[in-house]
Amino acid sequence: MDRSTRSGLGVGILLIALGLLFLAGQLFPGIFGRIGAFTWPMIVVGVGVFLFVIGLVTGNPGMAVPACIVVGIGLLLYWQNATGNFASWAYWWTLIPGFVGVGVILEGLLAGHFGRGLVSGGWLILISLVMFTIFASFLGGPQFLGVYWPVLLIGLGIIALVQYFVQPRR
Repeated sequence: MDRSTRSGLGVGILLIALGLLFLAGQLFPGIFGRIGAFTWPMIVVGVGVFLFVIGLVTGNPGMAVPACIVVGIGLLLYWQNATGNFASWAYWWTLIPGFVGVGVILEGLLAGHFGRGLVSGGWLILISLVMFTIFASFLGGPQFLGVYWPVLLIGLGIIALVQYFVQPRR
């Protein structure tokens, strides 16, 4: 994707996002007051979106990674602010490597090496979800596996061993 195509893509995404935001305000008056869309965490999300658009406009697909991290943290803070459950940060932080994984996948898509980005980003997302499940299980979060959370570690170890024995040596 050349620079002018990326610039057009960035401007197009920004205009669509702004249009959808203003259309929602026109069709549903007072919606932003009811759902609290413009609380302080949405500023963090906006900064992440701004980073992504800057990356598109300047032709730097690597900006997708920090943009996804900032947007993800902003959404976590939004949820915590809406629910008042700030103690959940004890296990929510484990999703940050997954945000990096999403950014790596987007970077691969924009840079023209989607397959490599999908594999690298997919591993980060998998590791992040495993860590989230483990930490949430013993720190008071959602109980996905209960006392069986060590099965995730065993499964991840088996995947690592299979990958070690299957990959050709250099």
